[in-house]
Amino acid sequence: MNKPLERVLDAVGRVVLGKDQVVRLAVTTVLAKGHLLLEDIPGIGKTTLALTLARVLGLQFGRIQFTSDLLPADITGTSVFDARDQTFTFRPGPIFRQVVLADEVNRATPRTQSALLEAMGEGQVSVEGTTYRLKEPFLVVATQNPIEQYGTFPLPESQLDRFFMSLRMDYPARGVEKELLTRLDSRKRVQALMPAISLQELQDAQERVRLIKTSDALLEYVLDIVWATRRSEKLVMGVSPRGAEATVLAAKAWALLAGRDYCIPEDVQAIAPAVMRHRLVTRGEFANVRREQVVEELIKTVPIP
Repeated sequence: MNKPLERVLDAVGRVVLGKDQVVRLAVTTVLAKGHLLLEDIPGIGKTTLALTLARVLGLQFGRIQFTSDLLPADITGTSVFDARDQTFTFRPGPIFRQVVLADEVNRATPRTQSALLEAMGEGQVSVEGTTYRLKEPFLVVATQNPIEQYGTFPLPESQLDRFFMSLRMDYPARGVEKELLTRLDSRKRVQALMPAISLQELQDAQERVRLIKTSDALLEYVLDIVWATRRSEKLVMGVSPRGAEATVLAAKAWALLAGRDYCIPEDVQAIAPAVMRHRLVTRGEFANVRREQVVEELIKTVPIP
């Protein structure tokens, strides 16, 4: 792994304590030009992770607090009439930032949630018949509270599939939480962060991901896992073809972080639960089983090439 990527992992890890795997997967998402969904209870560090990524990567940061009365125009922007010269001027919304935190995305109505779809899938937004390109790199980090909490609207499968990875942060270890209580200055630490990588270095790393080699045997291994999800008795819906593509791309980005120019099965095993978990639908009797746990169990049944 090159020095800039090492600096990124180190800088984020100094703020987001005790979550090395989560941090590494989040940076993997950035390298793959994907979008990230963080699912967990409030106060667990999801917002801190998003803001830290933006600061360390040196990218423009925007935050959208999703509520039940949020409108699509509050995300994309709107045209405002200027009485002085009798013209309409477009005022871009927060989606035009490079790292966009969609906080508590499942508290907005489905109509507003769908406003993210074009931006995430196409890197552009259409407002009043005009299409506007978004500045690259572009990353949406959406946070989502547990569905059973009051006042939430579950994201539809079509929108969940747009996210490259889905992560749970979980409670910190007791020792890590004690260090957090000792600090009590996370906000100041985030504000004091400086970019650890230049824009050119980041874009070069993103391009190198596409050049990582994958053997035919490794692609067959990915397909074996994907088809295992589609045949599992615990699942109603398995991983989509887009999810299979994301698995290969994530494995490539993970290999790059490991300093290799080729993928191995361990790369697939490391990223598969995060890439696949939000693309699965469990059967009723298995509704309380964590979806990443289902993926981990299936991986154990698939022969390694």
